[in-house]
Amino acid sequence: MALSLALNTARSSLQASSSQLAVVSRNTAGATDPSYSRKIATLVTGGGSARVSITRASDPALFFKMLGATSDLAGKQAISDGLDRLKQTVSDTALNQSPAARIGALNSALQQYAKEADNPILAKAVLTRASDLAAALNDATKTIQKVREDADAEMVESVNRVNDLLRQFETVNRAVVKGTASGADVTDSLDTRDHILAQLSEEMGITIATRDNNDVAIYTESGVALFEKTARSVTFNPTHTYSAGTVGSAVYIDGVQVTGAGAPMPLHSGRIVGLATVRDDIAPAYQAQLDEVARGLVEAFAESDQSAVPVLPDSPGLFTYPGGPALPSGAALKGLAGTISINALVDPDQGGNLDLLRDGGVNGASYVYNPSAPGTNAAFSDRLYELGDKIASDRAFDPTLGLGATASLQGFAASSAGWLEATRKDAATAASYQTTLLGRASEALSNATGVNTDDETAMMLQLEKSYAASAKLISVIDEMLRTLLSAVR
Repeated sequence: MALSLALNTARSSLQASSSQLAVVSRNTAGATDPSYSRKIATLVTGGGSARVSITRASDPALFFKMLGATSDLAGKQAISDGLDRLKQTVSDTALNQSPAARIGALNSALQQYAKEADNPILAKAVLTRASDLAAALNDATKTIQKVREDADAEMVESVNRVNDLLRQFETVNRAVVKGTASGADVTDSLDTRDHILAQLSEEMGITIATRDNNDVAIYTESGVALFEKTARSVTFNPTHTYSAGTVGSAVYIDGVQVTGAGAPMPLHSGRIVGLATVRDDIAPAYQAQLDEVARGLVEAFAESDQSAVPVLPDSPGLFTYPGGPALPSGAALKGLAGTISINALVDPDQGGNLDLLRDGGVNGASYVYNPSAPGTNAAFSDRLYELGDKIASDRAFDPTLGLGATASLQGFAASSAGWLEATRKDAATAASYQTTLLGRASEALSNATGVNTDDETAMMLQLEKSYAASAKLISVIDEMLRTLLSAVR
């Protein structure tokens, strides 16, 4: 009876060692997988037998910290990427292609023309600089709206990814709950579920609630349910073409608005938030600043009634826009930088007369500044000096744009470029900080739950010795039983 008991004990030890070795092999194979958590084989003895219970290493606090850092980084990175693209409107400051630099070039050309008002080459230079400036504002507006369109398209991709991840999560979560209830090994499924949660946190900030049988519910940071037994629907209607006045659609979770103005339970982090911020806040703010620059140009070069008793309103001169002849205001300001152009009446290439820049009269005889008959006093420069003064002098700008209430045209344009660069640097710094924070959180989580191959190798050597000892014991018991049976015979 003692030999039989010893044999059963040795067999149980052999099976336990075999199971533990299999777990060590799993850990070694998963050592390079960042989503793999170390499996722990715990030996449970009782009733003269031993069995192995498999759990996994986990640290909920570090895992939640990693999820939060992932969401923050994704949001900050989306903002930084959007601002990098908006920086194309300014280009390298050394190339003098920014609106501020082009305003400076226009003013310089205007001053030279004023000194030789009868020089057609200098007049043409002014027109060229003005055309370059209008084109720069037009191109900047196209870039801004393209950035908004791309952000909207990326929001579509993010929403689709969230819905796909929630469907995957529902399948894995069901397997975890079922396996936990039946006592099966669900550690690999738990790893898969955590990996899905990590991917989901890239798109939006999430919180997690764990329930019986390892069941998990997912909510946004503001409390909107993403998953409770079943996945909730995340919806978004894309806007394919943007203009300065276009307002993008909001993202909804199970019918609850979570982005945009008026969202009762808004998202606070994640790629979707970063993209929405670029599309709805940063890009429109920059567009409004450029529109103010365009308004200042139209007003600076506008013509006034030169009659003895002025009764006619000011009207666009060198710079115009589709909403003329009134000067731009109100709704006409939206997207003005994208529609500002050189007045065809001043451009010889469009059949115009370049002398109208010097003499006035773009809007008719009442707006002529040259006291002599048009073209008879080619040295008239008063109008040109006046235009130069208007460019250089301070004027009122929209104070809600955050660049001050008054500034010169070039000063305001430079402040706009400075605002863009400062915002871009702040976003890049924030993204860099979040990258470091995520790296440390991931490293801490890996140290707590990851696989150390040295430890696994040491464990394998120890288990191999235990396995060999159990095998040796079985061999000895087998020999003793053979001897006993031979004696009985």
